[in-house]
Amino acid sequence: MPSIDSKDIRKIIVACDAGMGSSVMLASQLRKQLKSQGIEVAHTPVNSIPSDADVVVCHAGLADRARKTAPDTVLIPFQIFIGDPAVTALVTTIKNGGIVNA
Repeated sequence: MPSIDSKDIRKIIVACDAGMGSSVMLASQLRKQLKSQGIEVAHTPVNSIPSDADVVVCHAGLADRARKTAPDTVLIPFQIFIGDPAVTALVTTIKNGGIVNA
């Protein structure tokens, strides 16, 4: 299971599939929350996750596809786009320091 120290996170990808806009909103929210940490937050299709991603955040329904696209990257699956506990825990760990586990 991949893991990464929060101080080593430089790029987070919010991966999507349907293009309905919810994941774009999540990426924007993460950008604002992590602005002071200097972390790039980008939004890409699940089949196009870049190789320089440190963490991938995606809906649980896309997790298997994301794992195939980026098998060695920490994956944070979530159930709801805004206010999901998994995403909140990721932000908290990044801000407070610690290890982020897939």
